Amino acid sequence: MKALLYQGARDIRYEGFPDPTLADDRDVIVKMERCGICGSDLHIYTGHGFSADLGFCVGHEAVGEVVEVGRGVQRLKSGDKVMISAAVGCGACGPCLAGEINLCANNAMQCYGLSHRLEGCQAEAIRVPAADFNCAPIPEGLTADQALMLTDNLPTAWHGLRYAEVGPGKTVVVVGLGPIGLMAVEGAFVLGASRVFAIDRVPERRAIAESLGAQAFGEDAIAQVAAATSGRMADCAVEAVGADETIALAMKAVGRMGVVSVIGVNQSRGFDFPMGVSFMKNLTFRIGTCSVPKWWPELIPLIQGGRLRPERYITHQMPLSEGAEAYRLFDAREAGALKMVLTP
Repeated sequence: MKALLYQGARDIRYEGFPDPTLADDRDVIVKMERCGICGSDLHIYTGHGFSADLGFCVGHEAVGEVVEVGRGVQRLKSGDKVMISAAVGCGACGPCLAGEINLCANNAMQCYGLSHRLEGCQAEAIRVPAADFNCAPIPEGLTADQALMLTDNLPTAWHGLRYAEVGPGKTVVVVGLGPIGLMAVEGAFVLGASRVFAIDRVPERRAIAESLGAQAFGEDAIAQVAAATSGRMADCAVEAVGADETIALAMKAVGRMGVVSVIGVNQSRGFDFPMGVSFMKNLTFRIGTCSVPKWWPELIPLIQGGRLRPERYITHQMPLSEGAEAYRLFDAREAGALKMVLTP
């Protein structure tokens, strides 16, 4: 088969790669129909990934058709159209069975496309381990693009909102307006937020946030949030970048008893946590990975009912064979690149 392989910094190649095979009775093989490029894939693309491996298949967002089923699989069959969770767990421990893949008691939680350990999905086919728990049939009434957004982006945004305790009447700040940040803006209103302040340096992304009903700020965002709230600041903040400076900005943007939820991937390992200010504010700080399947029961009805439209953020549909160019466009933010979808 053909796949997108990481061969070094800014070196993604469309090359031949071994076909996936069943490694366990609980596995399935899925033929890809759509796969997405996530903002976190750019960490790998720019040479700041999570492994020293070269030649592995990248990507962790995918939908497709089951074409081979292990003998131990009970909930899926050949021909099923499925959406695949970006990260997988063992599927047998208490946390996994409760939908908390990120808390897998057997330490089997891993994400596709970070190394050779679990090859990614920007390919013609993929192996899904413990498939009964790590993927699901695409629900009735959902398009393939909507289902693709349920494999990572939308659940991550929702995870951030839930962990930030967004609810009716709350004032919310969202820092970073990539697809996940914009989905957080949209979701905040669905959860009943009275005001949403959206912060990003890119004017075009601020304009999208404003079209969703947010007040969008670029430079001097903290001063503008302060002015808009008469100094009270926000109740909740969702940080969707992962940089030290944007995490610090989110913490400044909330007021007393504020809650900050960090869903951006931070790689500096050296964030200078403002302990004194946090103590005086009685601030709650949450950070961590999202268990994608946990949020499907809440999100699927919202998409089916038209209250969430995550597919609206897709800006580019390109062949998998042009994946290297898609990565270049996305990294450079050229041609309005926001959400890239690849089709094998």
